[in-house]
Amino acid sequence: MLNVAMLSKWHVHAEDYARKLQSHGNVKIAAVWDEELDRGKEWATGLGADFEADLDTLLAREDVDAVVVDAPTSMHADVMIAAAQAGKHIFTEKAMALTTEECDRISAAVRQAGVKFGISFPARTRPHELFAKQLIDDRILGDVTLLRIRNGHDGALNNWLPEYWYDKQQAGGGAMMDLGCHPMYLASWYLGKPKRINSMFHYFTNRAVEDNAQCSIEFANNAVALVETSLVTYRTPSALEIYGTEGTLIISDHTVKVTSKNLDLPFGGWISPNQLPAEQPLPILQWVDAVLNDKAMPFGLEEGTKLTELLEAAYIAHQEHRTVEFK
Repeated sequence: MLNVAMLSKWHVHAEDYARKLQSHGNVKIAAVWDEELDRGKEWATGLGADFEADLDTLLAREDVDAVVVDAPTSMHADVMIAAAQAGKHIFTEKAMALTTEECDRISAAVRQAGVKFGISFPARTRPHELFAKQLIDDRILGDVTLLRIRNGHDGALNNWLPEYWYDKQQAGGGAMMDLGCHPMYLASWYLGKPKRINSMFHYFTNRAVEDNAQCSIEFANNAVALVETSLVTYRTPSALEIYGTEGTLIISDHTVKVTSKNLDLPFGGWISPNQLPAEQPLPILQWVDAVLNDKAMPFGLEEGTKLTELLEAAYIAHQEHRTVEFK
C-alpha cells in the first residue's frame, strides 16, 4: 500500500488525481496540506484524510510515503525540495518549476534522497502522439522539417477557470505555462535539443497573463516547431502536423492521415491507419507503479527540466521582444 499526501488543491487537475489514486486499490490518501487553509480542510474532509496546516509537520509523518504536488507553480521548488529531503516520492503537475535553476535544485534534492520523481505528461501516453513518435524514430517521414502542435480551449473566454489562474505571481504565466506545456514537451520529445525561440503572446481578455500564445522554435536538427495554445478559442480541435523530407503526418481531432515515400501506398496517396500504438497508463498511475514496483519513470527530472527550459526561454523572448538562443 502506498500512502500519499496531496499537497494543495490549487491546480485544476488536483481533484482528478485524487480520484485516480482512490480508485487504484493499492493507494491510500493519508493527508492533505494546502496553502489555503479553508480549501485544504474542506478537501481533506471530502477525501476522508487528515489535514495538516504545516507542511514540515506533514512531511515528517511516517504514514506518508509519497506526495502529489498541485501547489502554485511558483511554490514547486520549495515544496518539492522539502518533500525530497523528507524522503518522500514525488509526483508533480506540470510545469516542474518556473526556471531551470529551480529544476536543477529539485533534481539535486531528488537524486540525493533517492526518491522516485514523476511529472504529468499525459500526451506522451496517447496513441496518436505515440504513433507520431514511432514514425519519426523509424524515419518514415525522413528528416522532419516542420512540426505544428495546437492545444486550446475557451477557459478564459467563458470564465470557467478559477480567477487565480491568471495570477502571475502564483502561476508564473498564462496559456503557455498551462496548456502550452503539452505541445512544448511533445516538441522536445520529437525533435530533441532546441537552438532558438521566438514568442508572440496576446491578452485578449485583458488579464495579467497571456491567454493566446504562439512560439516558433528552431531545433539543432534544423527542424522548426510551431507551438500554439489558447484559452480563448471555441471548441478547438487538437492539431498535430509533421512535415518531413519523405512524408507527412496530419492528426486533427483524432483523425489520422499519413503519406510517405517509405510506405507502400497506391498512387502515392494518403492512408488512415487502422491500428495505432496501445494507450499507456496515465502518468500518475505509471508513477504509482514505479514506486510500488521499483520501476523507472518514463518522464521525470530530465524531461521536466527540458520543458521548463523551453518555457523559461519563451517568456524571456516575449518580455524582451527578441530571439532567445539556447546554450
